Amino acid sequence: MPSSPDHAAALPAGAAPGPAFSLRPLLFANLACTMAMMAFVSLVGPMARVLRLAPWQAGMAVTVGGVLWMLLSRPWGQASDRHGRRPVLLAGVGGFGLAYWAMCAVLVVALHVLPAAGLVFLGLLVSRGAVGAFYAAIPSTGLALVADHVAPGHRAGAMASLGAANAVGMVLGPALAAGLAQSSLSLPLYATALLPLAAFGVLWKGLPRAERRHADLPRTLGLGDARLRAPMAVAFVAMFCVAIAQITVGFFAIDQLGLASGPAARAAGMALTSVGVALIGSQLLVRRLDWTPLRLIRIGSLVAAAGFGATALVHDAWLLGACFFVAAAGMGWVFPAFSALAANAVEAHEQGSAAGSVGAAQGLGIVLGPLAGTLLYAIAPGAPYVAVALLLAGTAAWVALRR
Repeated sequence: MPSSPDHAAALPAGAAPGPAFSLRPLLFANLACTMAMMAFVSLVGPMARVLRLAPWQAGMAVTVGGVLWMLLSRPWGQASDRHGRRPVLLAGVGGFGLAYWAMCAVLVVALHVLPAAGLVFLGLLVSRGAVGAFYAAIPSTGLALVADHVAPGHRAGAMASLGAANAVGMVLGPALAAGLAQSSLSLPLYATALLPLAAFGVLWKGLPRAERRHADLPRTLGLGDARLRAPMAVAFVAMFCVAIAQITVGFFAIDQLGLASGPAARAAGMALTSVGVALIGSQLLVRRLDWTPLRLIRIGSLVAAAGFGATALVHDAWLLGACFFVAAAGMGWVFPAFSALAANAVEAHEQGSAAGSVGAAQGLGIVLGPLAGTLLYAIAPGAPYVAVALLLAGTAAWVALRR
């Protein structure tokens, strides 16, 4: 889409003209970085077993990235408001690549040397934390860049395209890792380490160089700004519910479906694969629907509530996948909608801060969701899904009242 004249900026004297805004570089960067992240997530279990790491240590290494994403999304967004989207996005992707290489190096060396588990855990904790810290720059700055160049009425569709790219990465990353891991556990690490490098190159060439910076403006957007309460609340609920479903589906397949550990893992994997497929399709559909963000949140939350609520009643693996597909289709409308709702609520010089604030709310959901899911699961296998359905239905009702 063409750049908005309100947000265009003149090039500095003597600077070469850069490319006009295009969504394609952002789509590729989101796809590549998500593939790398999800490939690691799919490998961490088998690697932990080989490296003699306890399950809680592997889980902690993944969780620390979510915590740092929560804490740093807003600072990255604020930095992009003051210093420009291009330098901050390149710094985020470049730092993500270096941190990912460091994490791969820790694992490759550990697989060959087999050092003490404590040393491996420490190296993994630091490097995986750095991955999450730099990754936080990508969604917050990318969404702000979209808001800079896309008219408010079309932002939900453009942001849905970014979500679809992430969903493709969610599907392809584990698939790539699974295919390469048949040869060795190290091979997927070597292959996926190339993805951030490719993303950096595409962004360097494709990001516009002409942009307005707001270094001379005061920071007026507080974390509790009334304009962002609704999108931040929806962002938290959405990620909170997704995290609950992800953490409990494997246990649910064993206890509710009565499967052994191997078939349960396959059933859970198929359910999560159906999530990726549904997210791709539903977020691509957003561009054709041309609905307002509030309508997308209201209807998407109801569809997702129906899918998750039905999950609590299933006793077959194929029904589990079908319910997760329906739930993910609804969530695919919710995710781009709350990002567009936040972007439409603030001024041009606040877009990075707004995107970062929404990212922080999502990060909080990622951190608290697994804890809530395991506590609810202790009550009954279906309890987490009933709770998620009620929470999403309540969100739809709240959004309807806000109209």
